[in-house]
Amino acid sequence: MAGIVFLRSQDLEKMKFFYTSIGSKIWIDQGDCIIFKHDNFLFGFCEGDKISKDGLLTFFYKNKQDVDDIYQRLQQQTAAKPTENTEYNIYNFFTTDPEGRKLEFQTFLHEIDFSWENYR
Repeated sequence: MAGIVFLRSQDLEKMKFFYTSIGSKIWIDQGDCIIFKHDNFLFGFCEGDKISKDGLLTFFYKNKQDVDDIYQRLQQQTAAKPTENTEYNIYNFFTTDPEGRKLEFQTFLHEIDFSWENYR
């Protein structure tokens, strides 16, 4: 089973630029809707009058260095550096996208199954 999370956007061009700049690929561009792929995460934006800001988009990486690398790209718009969260055994930081949606970038500090990588 697969799925896609869709959100409303008022500026798809900004979304294209931002999300591709952090490593997401455009999977399908339907003109008024665009679907991104970030490893096994599919998420999309469709043009709308209002911006969807509820929820949290979480991107996870294999290791701390990958999180630090994305932090370096986004540190100008990020309030705090990555830290270890002992409650969830992750290393993460939060920021927002150009339309104000909350984003999290993290790695798990314990072993996880990356077998989904074969399905890119």
